[in-house]
Amino acid sequence: MSELTFTLLRLGYLVLLWVFVLTAIGVLRRDLSTRTSREPARRRGREGAGVAAAPAAPPAPPAGGGRRGPSRLVVVAGPLQGTSLPLTGSSILIGRSPGSTLVLDDDYSSSRHARIFPDGGQWYLEDLGSTNGTFIGEQQVTGVVPLPPGVGVQIGRSVVELQG
Repeated sequence: MSELTFTLLRLGYLVLLWVFVLTAIGVLRRDLSTRTSREPARRRGREGAGVAAAPAAPPAPPAGGGRRGPSRLVVVAGPLQGTSLPLTGSSILIGRSPGSTLVLDDDYSSSRHARIFPDGGQWYLEDLGSTNGTFIGEQQVTGVVPLPPGVGVQIGRSVVELQG
């Protein structure tokens, strides 16, 4: 084999190796990036951003005239089925990141996948730019949407819902 052919093969291999390394870095960067919105979630949620056709599920009435609204977030399907978190009036961050309130060990969820937060007595759901999306039923959430109790939210292989 001539020296020129051998040098061209080495350069081709080097270029191929760099393409692989740069592609891997791009995938990692996309997966680990945290997208923050410049616009407050309250304003976006009330201006119509959200699912294409928001489900019209009315909130369940409180049983026995007790507390108004939901009191816990429950994982109703998936690897963490049965896990329950009390709703304390602060945001619940859901994702693979160890800093999340609800940590999902799921390859289909992002590090910072979604957020559930209260505003004026109502709970809202926001997708945080996840790779595989957040769904209410068959509809993908694209912004901030109201989240009534008893409605399942699919995040990766898990389904969570607000319960009273």
